[in-house]
Amino acid sequence: MLGTTASRALLLVGVVLTAHMFLCTAYVGGDGFSVEFIHRDSVKSPYHDPSLTTHARVLEAARRSSSRAAALSRSYARADAPSADGAVSELTSRPFEYLMAVNVGTPPTRMLAIADTGSDLIWLNCSNGAGAPVLAAARHAHAPASAPASAPPPGVQFNSSSSTTFGLVSCGTGACRALPDASCPGSKCRYLYSYGDGSQTSGLLSTETFTFADDQGTRGDREMRVANVNFGCSTTMTGSFIGDGLVGLGGGDLSLVNQLGADTSLGRRFSYCLVPYSINASSVLNFGPRATVTEPGAATTPLIPSEVKAYYTVDLQSVKIGNKTLAAPQQSPVIVDSGTTLTYLANELVDPLVEELTRRVKLPPAKSPEDLLPLCFDVSGVRKGHVAAMIPDVTLGLGGGATVTLKAENTFLEVQEGTLCLAVAAPSDRFHPVSIIGNIAQQNMHVGYDLDKGTVTFAAADCAKSSGSLYI
Repeated sequence: MLGTTASRALLLVGVVLTAHMFLCTAYVGGDGFSVEFIHRDSVKSPYHDPSLTTHARVLEAARRSSSRAAALSRSYARADAPSADGAVSELTSRPFEYLMAVNVGTPPTRMLAIADTGSDLIWLNCSNGAGAPVLAAARHAHAPASAPASAPPPGVQFNSSSSTTFGLVSCGTGACRALPDASCPGSKCRYLYSYGDGSQTSGLLSTETFTFADDQGTRGDREMRVANVNFGCSTTMTGSFIGDGLVGLGGGDLSLVNQLGADTSLGRRFSYCLVPYSINASSVLNFGPRATVTEPGAATTPLIPSEVKAYYTVDLQSVKIGNKTLAAPQQSPVIVDSGTTLTYLANELVDPLVEELTRRVKLPPAKSPEDLLPLCFDVSGVRKGHVAAMIPDVTLGLGGGATVTLKAENTFLEVQEGTLCLAVAAPSDRFHPVSIIGNIAQQNMHVGYDLDKGTVTFAAADCAKSSGSLYI
């Protein structure tokens, strides 16, 4: 009896110590929760431009995709090049495609933040409130000498002085050590995050209660409340930023996914189902058990180590069109990323893919707008609904024997009236080429990430139906 009591006591101590590394406590039902995953071009987004046509929005997304892919490539280069003080500062990428709402503090302030599978840190625009002298010191300490004066960011700012649950993170904590570029001249943890275009955000690592509205379909109105979430309270921004902040969904320690993992009923897992661009509906983002991919034909592939911890990377082994299989170059890691529109593959795969599609697709060629894409067809003479039948499936062979079939909606997009282009290209950076499975390739798929098991799962799905009529 005494031995049993002692064992339980030791187990309790272990649980408490683990929970206090990041101090994340969740209050939610056992099946997890779901939130709206809003595309930046949606009518629900503050960045929706009503003057653009549907095709113009697609073209803009392709341009952003090129910028983001270049930033992901530079981050790989940066991972191999330590900074002068010996620290490696992860170079995250700013072009984004999806947003999610989060309610921060007590009482809650609703903020619409970028949701990014290629970043770790959660950070929000903050005004100097609670602990104002400390926040002001952080602003002064991290403002680059040559940087332009920072202006108040657009959108919502979180005022920490109005919240009863706001706190600051001390130096020496696990959360502070998890930052790629932190400084501790005082007792509080300061951070500096840099982006590919030279923009920066800095402030104090803080803790706060986050509340997520769980209003998926007919499940009823519920709330998911997570106490003591570590996030960056950003008081200095240089360059141009949009949005109220960023929620990192990457694989690093400070991402929302890993912090939710402190609650064992949720685990470190999330999924999304991306609605096609052509449908006027939001997608859905799931956390916890609700993120399990159960659709028929689901294919699971193991995650492999990445030079940048935030990135979800898998092994690409082949690309198949009809009965022709193209073997990937040896050691072909590919990032699965919701924030990149196009798919990027090695030249050794793109060139024969274009050649094979040109041979198989019986449509007249067309010029690519701005030479952004490697292959385009003229579909002006084809009745709507008949084009998809003319495009062969493309199958990706991934590690662990997984195969993911890409339909026409996953491989082609109409960038202007009557011009259909391949949504697959070669990386523009020849020195640090990075392969990416982008969000066009993931449309109408339920994609689940399980960090506890170290896997990514893909399954065909009707995402407009999955998102529920509430989001349309």
